[in-house]
Amino acid sequence: MKILTGGQFRELDLYTIEHEPVASIDLMERASRAITDVLLQRYAPHHTRIVVFAGPGGNGGDGLAVSRLLTEAGHPVEAFLFNVTGHINPDCETNRDRLLATEGAQLTEVTSELIFPELRPSDLVIDALFGTGLSKPLGGGFALVTKRINLSQATVVSIDVPSGLMCEENIYNDTSSIIRAHETLSIGMPKLAFLFPENQRFVGRFTMLDIGLSSEGIENIKSYLWMTEEAEVKTLLRKRSPFAHKGTMGHALLVAGHRGMMGAAILCARAALRAGLGKLSVHLPYSTVDLMQATVPEAIVQMDVDADLISSAIDATNYQAIGIGPGLGTDRYTAAAFHSYLRQQACPIVIDADALNIMAENPDWLREIPADSILTPHPAELDRLVGHCATSFERMSRARNFAINFGIFLVVKGHYTQICTPTGNILFNPTGNAGMATAGSGDVLTGIITSLLAQGYLPAEAAQLGVYLHGLAGDLGAEQLGEESLIASDIIEYLPKAFKKTHTLS
Repeated sequence: MKILTGGQFRELDLYTIEHEPVASIDLMERASRAITDVLLQRYAPHHTRIVVFAGPGGNGGDGLAVSRLLTEAGHPVEAFLFNVTGHINPDCETNRDRLLATEGAQLTEVTSELIFPELRPSDLVIDALFGTGLSKPLGGGFALVTKRINLSQATVVSIDVPSGLMCEENIYNDTSSIIRAHETLSIGMPKLAFLFPENQRFVGRFTMLDIGLSSEGIENIKSYLWMTEEAEVKTLLRKRSPFAHKGTMGHALLVAGHRGMMGAAILCARAALRAGLGKLSVHLPYSTVDLMQATVPEAIVQMDVDADLISSAIDATNYQAIGIGPGLGTDRYTAAAFHSYLRQQACPIVIDADALNIMAENPDWLREIPADSILTPHPAELDRLVGHCATSFERMSRARNFAINFGIFLVVKGHYTQICTPTGNILFNPTGNAGMATAGSGDVLTGIITSLLAQGYLPAEAAQLGVYLHGLAGDLGAEQLGEESLIASDIIEYLPKAFKKTHTLS
């Protein structure tokens, strides 16, 4: 699924109007009916009063149409239309007139000063002030209205976009003047800003509403931003050949662990094997071998000469993929061993955790990363590589440039994990939950991606499929255990169910 900018959404509306064809007022009616259906199901029965704040543009037109439809459904609605300049969108004007002609309608058209209504905790507020067309922070009276709404204890639902929130970058925005919605009903597709953690307090949860925008128009619009979809993942996941054996299902090397940090290596190894790998070798300090063999008996052990840490690289030419970093430590001998693995250029490498920290301390090594390797930083690790980022939008932009410049895949972990590709595309992952914010979760992801790479998946496929399955396993685990009780080993335990569910996706 493409993710469009605010300008591209307006372009798509116009394309739909021209090529369906459909009148703009009828497309607005279609959107308003979809919004009203959700409100009637989720909110209207539980609130004694509904208050709609409508702006002078298309978003306000949606709000007025929703006011009419809710009134016709028997729910008391008080609507406020802000028309302080005397010029409103033509479709907004039409919906104003339709609302005024509706029996029982209550509409106040605000042309100067608003006597703000008292909002009670039992009220439902519909925010329809501004949508995707907003290009500057709210000020003046509109800023005061948003602040009054935010100070209330009413339930707030925003139409398409919380008023005041830009669709992409908000670094220069006035966050005190952005509506804080409990839910946002997003028309067509999510907006990019919805996927950034600092905006969750404004967006709340969001629901996407399909109103039949032109599929041809979507296809014609160029975008480098995408959201992974279930159907796409199903096409990526291969069925095993009946004649498969361990020699045909890939042999991966895991370089991980040091004394006192073996949990990360064990989790990564278990995840790699659970993700379908034929054979796994683990390069370990020799004092930790017994622990690995006792906890992951399926793994083949490659002992380092040092008892406590990885001090030198082994020959990696016979492996299809290398995973390096979990629990590795950053000792100078370990850093030198990591550099040797980079120089071998034997196969794509999955680089995580301490290996990323070593890389940040030795930026000259970046050019030695094998092409199409996969780096899996969390935001703090990424900032060490690309510099401190003030916002998630800036972090996304720098990550994209980093992936392009070094010809690698960058998996930026988070609620909507981003996969930045060497070609400049960014894929957002929809699976996963807050319960996965637990130690070891990233080590499990490294194991899964390394396993898929070794099995012959292309790096782009291994990254996209690995991130999706990792999040899905976490979701399945959270359903049974709750988010609070989820730990990294649970993600591994639910990985088989994630594979089975992905195979059976319709």
